[in-house]
Amino acid sequence: MIQTGLDRLGFEEARLVRGRKVALLANPASVDSSLRHARDVLVAAGAKIMALLGPEHGFGGAAQDMEGVADAPDPVTGAPIYSVYGDSFESLTPRDEMLAGADLLVIDLQDVGVRYYTFVWTAVLAMERAISRGKAILVLDRPNPLGGTIVEGAPQSRGFTSFVGLRPVAVRHGLTIGELLTGLAADANKSAFVHILEATGWNRSMQFKETELPWVLPSPNMPHISTARVYAGMCLLEATEVSEGRGTTRPFEIFGAPWLDGNRLAQLLAKDQLPGCAFRPLSFRPTFHKFAGQVCGGCQLHVLDTNAFKPFRTGVGVLRAIRKVHPDKFAWRAKPYEFVGDIPAIDLLTGSAEVRKGIEADASLDEIAGTWAPGEEEFRKARARWFRYGAPPPRRR
Repeated sequence: MIQTGLDRLGFEEARLVRGRKVALLANPASVDSSLRHARDVLVAAGAKIMALLGPEHGFGGAAQDMEGVADAPDPVTGAPIYSVYGDSFESLTPRDEMLAGADLLVIDLQDVGVRYYTFVWTAVLAMERAISRGKAILVLDRPNPLGGTIVEGAPQSRGFTSFVGLRPVAVRHGLTIGELLTGLAADANKSAFVHILEATGWNRSMQFKETELPWVLPSPNMPHISTARVYAGMCLLEATEVSEGRGTTRPFEIFGAPWLDGNRLAQLLAKDQLPGCAFRPLSFRPTFHKFAGQVCGGCQLHVLDTNAFKPFRTGVGVLRAIRKVHPDKFAWRAKPYEFVGDIPAIDLLTGSAEVRKGIEADASLDEIAGTWAPGEEEFRKARARWFRYGAPPPRRR
């Protein structure tokens, strides 16, 4: 039986928060195995909620991507709900007044195991601000829904950090949010401030379905575990003028544009023999976001073998194939991305200019993958110092 950190807090570990004045960083997915929200678990455990902090999409989870959220009072506790995602990079760090009444910052966020899913970086900024103000931090850990064995993509090169990766970390990192936070705190010699309540019963080789935990969408476009499974690669479409499927019922699994020939694209992708998946041509009409109300051609990505599937390589393969099929239509995003305007979004997501340059040079997928392989392997070895749940089984040769 898997117990998250929140499950444990609600039972044998309530002493950790009893009588404490707490600021809680959470969102709608911050629930225990019986779907009680972290706020309610903390109150039942004897904590006094002084403030509630919401990451991107808000404490209530209603806002879309890169949409600022306003502060508001909490109708349940009366405590203020503060947004730590506004309209500037400075808004991403909690202001002093957000933590002033608390002596303990509790962090309970469901990560999806991908560097550019922003919750972990909100947690890092909140942790660092709390430490600088002498506050203690309690991290309620949760399983990584992608498991903890596979690493994909290299950490960012110097000069390519941003809110989709404030510290150099592989794209698919195979760590829990608790491992990342306590690991970064240890590297900064700040471990004394941070306590992790680990998930029990989880091991690194587990698929999410094996945990038997409920999936609560952590953000509006992460409705299902199948979405999280493809996100490490298909999020790269955010860096283009191709729809990543927002405004459909299958974001990141469905993608396309009004000008895209899904049949030709599926045929080309089939030649790449991307492992564990297949592409089905389709048409769709997004209800919002890119090409809202327009009929788009494209494909749906179907994962056939979760163990063999490599989402990051697949996502790069999709970008390369779209550009080959429609060289006159394909375009990189030119607008600022996550508060950065002078570096292309694709470079921020992949961590360097190498993938973009390889696609533009019409390099083979193997050649492009070779640019991230050394960094990927280095991170795979280095991350072991952060493990809280044991080492993964040996890799098959």
